[in-house]
Amino acid sequence: MILKTRLFGKVYQFSSVKDVLAKANEEKSGDRLAGVGASSSEERIAAKVVLSHLTLNDLFNYPVVDYEEDEVTRIIIDQVNHPIFESIKHSILSEMVEETQPSKKGKEANHTNETKAPIAEEGMIEDITEVDLRKQLLVSNATSPNDYLRMKSFTPARIGVGRTGTRYLTSSILRFRADHAAAQDAVFSDVDPKLVEEMGFISTQTICQSKDEYLTRPDFGRQFDEENIARIKQEATHKAKIQMVVGDGLSSAAITANIKDILPAIKQGLKMYGLDFDQVVFVKYCRVPAMDKIGEVTDADVVCLLVGERPGLATAESMSAYIAYRPTVGMPEARRTVVSNIHKGGTSAVEAGAYIAELLKKILDRKKSGIELKETE
Repeated sequence: MILKTRLFGKVYQFSSVKDVLAKANEEKSGDRLAGVGASSSEERIAAKVVLSHLTLNDLFNYPVVDYEEDEVTRIIIDQVNHPIFESIKHSILSEMVEETQPSKKGKEANHTNETKAPIAEEGMIEDITEVDLRKQLLVSNATSPNDYLRMKSFTPARIGVGRTGTRYLTSSILRFRADHAAAQDAVFSDVDPKLVEEMGFISTQTICQSKDEYLTRPDFGRQFDEENIARIKQEATHKAKIQMVVGDGLSSAAITANIKDILPAIKQGLKMYGLDFDQVVFVKYCRVPAMDKIGEVTDADVVCLLVGERPGLATAESMSAYIAYRPTVGMPEARRTVVSNIHKGGTSAVEAGAYIAELLKKILDRKKSGIELKETE
């Protein structure tokens, strides 16, 4: 029985069938306090993946409640027809569900093209999120499978996901739920303080006191209290040409995934122009206009904010760079220059870093950003 899988590169190990069922179940009030529910949306989906790979034999040999302790368990096990059970005991739960669904054109499991995840280590279920959806076609009996795959290569949209009867395939729905879980966790989790410390950032926070307040009061994510303003004044360079700012925004995962690559790339690119930046300010519960206040406090010529963007089903790790020349509180959004879609499936962090360095040089030279910069080109 395999109770271990990997999701988005992270390993999840479950202790028993009971543990899998508890954590695969949708969250109910009190689950976390009782210590029986999943600790995150991603762990819940990992438990569902493990559950889908269990066999009837696993459930028979490892009942949720011991045979000696539960009368219902004894009744179920004692009434099993063993000759019939022997012929189906190695059936996987997800396959059994799909085989019970009616299909007009035969079993949907007969896929035209199914890209498998990389083979996992022994004793572990493969990472379903490693499958490239653009190369995966799960529609059986497709009229033009090659044309179908060519169309899919241009978009991460969920087309050609297949079905069994009237329902999605288990693999398709689990991947959808996994990507949705990653998006949820990206919004509701925080950037690890150890990462902030490791990178040597000046750690600050807007007046938001919680993630819920950050999500419901966008105006709070633009303001700092006196203590944080004093820290910025004391620790950040005054009148710098370039002030770099990192904000968690709506995706802490974006910062975790990209920041270690993009900052060195920006620094290296700036050195080609004889430029550099000093201390980087990190802002917890950050909205984009927070950079304007930092610009006023530091009196920097250019402020560049690297911030996590709202996650979606295509990626939860997308980051953007917002750049402004001499930003001021309340300025129009048109004064910002934006570089978006920075993630491994879009513009890579290293490539974006080089481009941002070029933009910073151009903005400094022309003393303009946003629409005003565009008008000079």
